[in-house]
Amino acid sequence: MERLYFGTAGVPLSSPEQSSAAGIARVRELGLGCMELEFVNGVRMSEKTAVLVAGKAKEAGVRLSAHGPYWINLNSKEPDKVTASRVRILQAARIASLCGAGSVVFHAAFYHDDPAEKVLARVVENLRLVREELDSANISVTLRPETTGKPSQFGSLEEVIEVSRLVPGVLPCIDFSHLHARSAGSFNTYEEFCAVLQQMEKSLGREALEDVHFHVSGIAYGPKGEKKHMILAEADFDYRALLQAFKDFGVRGLAICESPNVETDALILQQYYDSL
Repeated sequence: MERLYFGTAGVPLSSPEQSSAAGIARVRELGLGCMELEFVNGVRMSEKTAVLVAGKAKEAGVRLSAHGPYWINLNSKEPDKVTASRVRILQAARIASLCGAGSVVFHAAFYHDDPAEKVLARVVENLRLVREELDSANISVTLRPETTGKPSQFGSLEEVIEVSRLVPGVLPCIDFSHLHARSAGSFNTYEEFCAVLQQMEKSLGREALEDVHFHVSGIAYGPKGEKKHMILAEADFDYRALLQAFKDFGVRGLAICESPNVETDALILQQYYDSL
């Protein structure tokens, strides 16, 4: 990646059509640099459409990623659901690759009262199986388990970094707002943000900071973690300190805004970052 690009989670609200192709065009018109395709309710894009989307993105110079379905749980008690979860990741990766997207983000698992180390081992085992299938099909999309917003979900900073360290072709999606909510208010200072980036670099190498996938938004939270996403102006999340850390570490890749007013906050993030 040449720099840190800012963009939207899904099609911008101001797009004249809520299609991926129209969304890419609107992202370009807004002066943003990337868009995350939302497969959260299932992969419903045909191969033909995916190829068209890839062409539109290349023409517009908009970089793409994708978010996999929500219904993924690699620690389910039911083996069939684990298998189905792997299939959902594979489907998302296959279509994302045809779109020209570089990464697929997903929430990997729930703990279900299992020890964290046992869940980590299961996630690693299953992602190795997924990675083997993708590699055999020459699909090079990066798999990105995401930091999650509730302590009941697998996805602490340490866990997603460790999975990435153990499975080739996997890198973390760091959702900084989720980290803030998961910890009920921590991860909200320049020093804490720098510590996250330092941990990534120490565990995964400098190259991990040169191909990042970050999520940023306002967020509401309580003792049990995330409640809902909010616009930046209404939340306590210190995005300015975060962007300063990004600038100081020279990170490159994609920063996806998930605020409800998605393109408005994405532009706020980009404009502030560019002013530093």
